[in-house]
Amino acid sequence: MGNLNAGIVPVTPFAQNCTILFDDETKEGVVVDPGGDVDRILAAIRDNGFTIRHIWITHGHIDHAGGAMDLKDALGVEIVGPHEADRSLLSNLEQQAVRFGLSGNVRNCVPDRYLAEGETVSFGEHVFEVLHCPGHAPGHVVYFNRAAKFAHVGDVLFHGSVGRTDLPGGNHATLIASIKNKLLPLGDDIGFICGHGPGGRFGEERRGNPFLV
Repeated sequence: MGNLNAGIVPVTPFAQNCTILFDDETKEGVVVDPGGDVDRILAAIRDNGFTIRHIWITHGHIDHAGGAMDLKDALGVEIVGPHEADRSLLSNLEQQAVRFGLSGNVRNCVPDRYLAEGETVSFGEHVFEVLHCPGHAPGHVVYFNRAAKFAHVGDVLFHGSVGRTDLPGGNHATLIASIKNKLLPLGDDIGFICGHGPGGRFGEERRGNPFLV
């Protein structure tokens, strides 16, 4: 087994960080949050010789799940996640597209498997713990690899900010509780990739994020 690595493919007008997590020796991996621009994602997979095992979704917003069904069809793999509390969001992605003035290849998403707190998902020997972290979306999950000291936090936490809570199902107090009770206790040295913009480390956010101090 090689090291866990990650590549980011920016997608959609929201500049969402579609992420390919992969083993740097075997090139086996998963795609996290294919929100759109599926041709661009497929090109990155092809150009780097990746073998994709699953599609993982953090939550049910259009910029994270809008391209999931098309990517599933192209790759022949299952969609895993998020928590079932986002079922209604995923079943209304096409309506979300209309609301945001987006056209094109957006399809409602039907995961093959929903996730719950305490479960694990994996590819190869890379195992990720599932943390249910609502607040930005009711069914938002975070994928945490304890061995690599790494988390994919979706839109829960950003570098210097936190996820918005003015969308349906959002709640600011719940979001802050998710961060303080589930993410920060994992340790200051945990590195993270988020759904938009640069990532960082939990310790930097604990000390300097204005929403947390």
